[in-house]
Amino acid sequence: MSDRCPWAEKDPLYHPYHDREWGVPSRDDGHLFEMLILEGAQAGLSWLTILRKRDSYRLAFDGFDPKRVARYTEKRQAKLLEDPGIVRNRQKVAAAVTNARLYLEVAKEHGTFAEYLWRFVGGAPRQNRFRSLADVPARTAESDALSKDLAKRGFKFVGSTICYAYMQSVGMVNDHLTTCPRHAAVRALAK
Repeated sequence: MSDRCPWAEKDPLYHPYHDREWGVPSRDDGHLFEMLILEGAQAGLSWLTILRKRDSYRLAFDGFDPKRVARYTEKRQAKLLEDPGIVRNRQKVAAAVTNARLYLEVAKEHGTFAEYLWRFVGGAPRQNRFRSLADVPARTAESDALSKDLAKRGFKFVGSTICYAYMQSVGMVNDHLTTCPRHAAVRALAK
């Protein structure tokens, strides 16, 4: 695909992620949990680092099954810290377990995690019309509200910037540049 968003041209590994996943509206709780964990792991790192480790994360975190991750003991977390296939950061591993437990609570409270999450954008993806990467914000009022609510519930690694990246990745906002063919394709998915 030519004319991709410029960030997606930095490495070929970005291409399938950009072309098939990033910005696509997701209401799949399994995918939403996976991206919550991966966006938290990405804090302070490049997304390319996480994409390179994504398959290892799937193995290490039991296919991102929140019920299994929520039961991880201290011993299991210590074992994860020995896995070179993931980001071996004690706080991020512990946060994944904490977030899994809280994720299950939120899903139970709202019926699904998607029901909870999508209310921060009124149930439909925001269709932004940015022409350059410089126009794309790092955070918004919606990501601020999501971050504040998640933090109040005890979630970790959910600052507003992380939440906005999460919202982009799961299609709550369409931040493909208007010059990118995916902008129109993703917009059409929201109808």
